[in-house]
Amino acid sequence: MASNFNQSAADLQSRRVRSSLLNKVCGDEDMFALGSSVARVVQMASSDDHGTHDLAYYVLSDVALTQRILRLANTAQYRTASGTSVTTISRAISLLGFDNVKTTALAMLLVDALANCAHAHSVRIELEAALCASLVGREMARHSFYQGAEEASIGALFKNLGPLLVASHEHERYREIATLTAGGKHTQGQASQMILGCSYDALSEAVLAEWKIPEVIVRSLSALPAGIQKVALNRGEWMRQVASFGMEVAKLLARAADPAASPDARALLTRYGSALGIDPEQLEQLFSIVQREMTSLLESMNMQPQPKVEEHGEGLGLPNVLLLATMDAGDAQPEGAHPSGKPLHARELLLAGVQDVTQMRASGQSKVNELILAVLETLYRSMGFRFATVCLKDSRSGQYRARVAFGEDHQRRQNGFTFPMAAGRDLFYLAMENDADLMIADASSQKIRDLLPAWHRSLLPDAKSFIVLPLVVGKMQLGLFYADRVHPAPEGVPPDETSLIKALKGQILAALTP
Repeated sequence: MASNFNQSAADLQSRRVRSSLLNKVCGDEDMFALGSSVARVVQMASSDDHGTHDLAYYVLSDVALTQRILRLANTAQYRTASGTSVTTISRAISLLGFDNVKTTALAMLLVDALANCAHAHSVRIELEAALCASLVGREMARHSFYQGAEEASIGALFKNLGPLLVASHEHERYREIATLTAGGKHTQGQASQMILGCSYDALSEAVLAEWKIPEVIVRSLSALPAGIQKVALNRGEWMRQVASFGMEVAKLLARAADPAASPDARALLTRYGSALGIDPEQLEQLFSIVQREMTSLLESMNMQPQPKVEEHGEGLGLPNVLLLATMDAGDAQPEGAHPSGKPLHARELLLAGVQDVTQMRASGQSKVNELILAVLETLYRSMGFRFATVCLKDSRSGQYRARVAFGEDHQRRQNGFTFPMAAGRDLFYLAMENDADLMIADASSQKIRDLLPAWHRSLLPDAKSFIVLPLVVGKMQLGLFYADRVHPAPEGVPPDETSLIKALKGQILAALTP
């Protein structure tokens, strides 16, 4: 545990985190089938009759997809002047355009594979962002002189693949990233790097590479440099700009009732106007076209448009973090503490601690013991605990033993905070067995007291509220963080603070993973 984590070790750990997530995503049978279908559609080319035939055949082989494409072709947006219904896929392709149908088919593949997962609300938000970005890419391609510009729509569609997959497969991590982003002090890229060990963009690129998607599309997902963009020197660079622009437009349209009049629209023009040749009038027209086409697309999929939520930052209306926008009013922090001793600005203190610990790991200069100490200090200070310690397995003595502690009379309490490795049925064993983070608001409850071991009641008889954070890697129980107060904590731990605490613990688990 005391070994140095140099930069190469930190990079290796990041690759392991990404690899674990990739295995979970790409190893799933349904996701494998999705990847195969996506690759098949992407490879269809419009340059000859075979491409049109292949696309028509592919659509017709899926009854649901056939119905959706025909429904789209018969919306007011595309219906012919004669008013006659479109009843064949060949005609739909002719009316909608090969690339339009191709991108729509890809979008519908994502919807079918992911829309009905256990976390449908979050996934729906990310799906709509992806669909909207693809429409922006399609509109930009219509005005481009680049050959093969239509691939920008596909790149824009998959720009949001990382958040989409994490929302559906690792929803807790998704919430942690959303919480950090909504705090306003981290970009989505920084937050995903902190929590996942790789950015959302890097995850999207890795998944598409796994699916054997053409490299020019994969490269278009790379993050752009900050600041004002310059005119692209080639098609690949232009596609990269369009993918990022499309996603920013999608996020703006999702949250703003009057996007053209918003400060974010002016920021978009400043960042992309010169590079993509867009002026204010053209941007407003783009908003109008994309919103109209988005309505038609959602209608064809039987998906009702979601209400817009005015909010700040990069979050997209996640119900568990909407409150954060009003909780972070600039740099001002509320004074004082709850009666339990917990600071009123615990969230800000936790967020600062997460950032510090993340930077320590990324530097590769910190030992695991130093990371543990930093996390323990953050918990102790941020949450107003009386006593805080980390208890780790000591195989030689056959015990879990406190290694370091903060707080009142910490040395005596640290020395006494030991218990056998042999499994029991008390609260500490149950927490580790189930890898469950426990946040006890009132330890005087009889049901809680019945689960407390005798050594804890003797050592810390006045502990009225406490937390237990197990350190479990795989099925290996390594120990736990413990911290308490002498007063009950009826204010509890809200979701944003919970996510930050889990992020802190996650940094230690990542460092401890062999």
